[in-house]
Amino acid sequence: MSTERVQEKRLFGHRARLALTTAQVRLMDDQAHAARTMWNCLHHWWAMLPKDKRSLAAADAAIRQARKDIDWLAVLPAQAAQAVLKTYFQAWKNCWDGRADAPNFKARLRTVMSVDIPQGRDLNITRVHRRWGMVNIPRIGRVRFLWTKDLPVGTHADTGNRITGARLVKDALGWHIAFRVQTLDATPQPHTGPEVGIDAGVNLPLALSDGNHQDHDRPPRLADGTADRDKWLRPQEKAKLLGLERRAAQRKQHRNRGEKTSRRLRHVYDQIKQLRAKATRRAVDWQHKTTTSIAKQYGTVVVEQLSIKNMVKSAKGTIEEPGRNVAQKSGLNRSISQEAWGRTVTMLTYKTAREGGTLHKVPAPGTSLRCSACGLATPGSRKDQATFVCKNPDCGWSGNADWNAARNILHLYRMGHALIPAAGRAVVRRPRGVKPATAR
Repeated sequence: MSTERVQEKRLFGHRARLALTTAQVRLMDDQAHAARTMWNCLHHWWAMLPKDKRSLAAADAAIRQARKDIDWLAVLPAQAAQAVLKTYFQAWKNCWDGRADAPNFKARLRTVMSVDIPQGRDLNITRVHRRWGMVNIPRIGRVRFLWTKDLPVGTHADTGNRITGARLVKDALGWHIAFRVQTLDATPQPHTGPEVGIDAGVNLPLALSDGNHQDHDRPPRLADGTADRDKWLRPQEKAKLLGLERRAAQRKQHRNRGEKTSRRLRHVYDQIKQLRAKATRRAVDWQHKTTTSIAKQYGTVVVEQLSIKNMVKSAKGTIEEPGRNVAQKSGLNRSISQEAWGRTVTMLTYKTAREGGTLHKVPAPGTSLRCSACGLATPGSRKDQATFVCKNPDCGWSGNADWNAARNILHLYRMGHALIPAAGRAVVRRPRGVKPATAR
C-alpha cells in the first residue's frame, strides 16, 4: 500500500519591512504617485470612451502613449504600469460579478501608496544575514529587508516552491514589501482533534466551549465605562499619544477655514498615525498567534454567522425619532470594531484547512440568550455583558455569558444546524427529525 501523500499548491503572502535610504524613499514615493495617477487616467479614459471601444488592447496603447507624453509617469516601470492596467480591469470584473463596488477615483490623501512587482524573477532575493535579506526593486536597486520567515530562494526555490511576485506598500511606519509565495505542500491528514465552539465577545475576546478561553489581558473599557481605543499601547505610549492629540488640537485652532495644513501639524498627525499603526500590528499579531494555536489544537471549529456591518450601525436616529443610549452604543460599536471579529474568522478559515480541520458556521440568533444547560431562553437570564444566570427554577446555571454562548454554538452544530453557502446566502442543513432551535 502506497503511503505517498498528494501534493497541493498553496498560495500565501509574507510582509517584511524595508530599510531604505532617504533617496530610495523619494524614488519609491514617486513611483507610487505615478501608479495612482495611471489608475486615475485609466478611469477617466474608461468613462469617456463608448462601450464598444473599451478593450484591453486599447487601454494598453493608451497607457503606453501616456508614459511617452508625460515624463514623470516614466518613473514607473513598464511591468508595474501593466499591473495597474490588469488590476483595473479585474476591479471591473469583480464589480460585474457582484463581489465589489465599481472602481473609482483614487484621491491623494485617501489612497494607500503601493507599487506592484508582477515578476518574481526580477526580485533576486538573497539572505545576507540572520536578520536581513536583500531584494532587487526595479528602478530602485538593492534594498535590505527584515528577514522574519524562510522564503523559497536559492537552493529552496524550484518550480513548486517560488516567489511569484511582490507588492510595495507604504503605511504610517514606512515602506514594506509583501511577497506572493507559492509552495507545493503535502495534503494535510484529517485533523483528529476535538470539536469546539467559539463565541467572539467584547469583554472576553474569544470564549471557547471547553473553557479554554483566549484573552489578551487588555480591558476593553476604562474605569469610567468608556471604550478604551488605545488598549494595545503601553502606558508611556498612551501618554505620548494624549500629548500629541492635544498638540494637534492646539495647532488646529490657529488654522483658518480652508487654509492648507501646516508642516508642523502634518508632522504631529504622522506621529499619531505611527502609534495607531503600532497598536494595530500588536492586535493582528495576537490574532495570528491565537488562531494558529486553535487551528492546531482542534479539528472542528464552529463560529457564529454574524452580520458585523449591521451590529455596528449607529443608534443616533433622526430628528423626528432620535435614538436612545447613543453614547453607550457608540462605545460598544467601537469595541466591536477593535476586536475585528471578521478578521479572526478569516484567519481561522484558512488555518484550519491548512491543518486538516474544518470550520463551520451556525445561525447567531438566540445563542447568547439561551441557557446552555437546560436549553431554555428565560427572560432576565442575561444580566449584563459578562454574566449569565438562568432564571429557570429547575436549572439555575450561572457562568460567563460568552462561555454560555460558545456552548450553545457547539450544540447547534452537533444538532445539524450548520450553514452551507448556496447562491450567495446561508442555508441551514439539518438531518431529518431534528427541529430547528428556537430563536428569540
